[in-house]
Amino acid sequence: MDGVRKKLVQQSVCAIIGAGEGLGQALASRFAKNDFALALISRTESGSAAAIKAAGKYTPSVRFFKADATNPNTIENALKKVSAEMGDVEVLIYNCRDNFTACAPLEMSYESMLETYNVEVVGAFAAAKSVLPDMISKLRGTIFFSSATAAYRGSSTHPLYSIGKFGLRALSQSLAKAYGRNGVHVVHVRLDCDLDVPYMRNSHGPDYDRNKLANPDAVAESYWLAYKQPKAAWSNEIELRPNVENWTL
Repeated sequence: MDGVRKKLVQQSVCAIIGAGEGLGQALASRFAKNDFALALISRTESGSAAAIKAAGKYTPSVRFFKADATNPNTIENALKKVSAEMGDVEVLIYNCRDNFTACAPLEMSYESMLETYNVEVVGAFAAAKSVLPDMISKLRGTIFFSSATAAYRGSSTHPLYSIGKFGLRALSQSLAKAYGRNGVHVVHVRLDCDLDVPYMRNSHGPDYDRNKLANPDAVAESYWLAYKQPKAAWSNEIELRPNVENWTL
């Protein structure tokens, strides 16, 4: 156990909020492969079980912390525990999204709009706010926001999703412009595609074709490559899609 504690102190820490199966799992595995300690944050430990198992293949330094993206205080508290128990966060990945609910704009309720805003924007801000002061003081650190094409266009059928992602992109750009000069790399990752995850496989049904969906491991590799970019040539907006995807914007 002492050896594990020592390694936790020595390793850089990657915190993933929304570390479920699919992309969260792939991201945890990718950063664990490169000797990061992993702090996996979600509402339930069972929800992060796949990510915990995947990262655990490469490092013993994997911890679960509980938080709810709709409650910013729980995110702040979780990241405080990460810092106290594992060390300061080198890489933060906010990988949460609200439900992809179909409705007409006039069918949106105030409650649903507030919930979407809390998950997509307030939760993301709480996460970034928790790690930015330390990153600024050290003149280094990376923050990723997982997003979608909805951040670039409104929708007559899924307005809540678009409104939330528009806000997330604005937050990401604002933080990048404000703190890039302090050595903090802030990246908005637009996923213009469906991911090859269990939910999407079921959604596609008999039309499922793995070659038409984005492989989560390949997507996670792009996050890693962005993390490794030199300061002299940073990407703050990245869009990803499989080569057969029909571009929507």
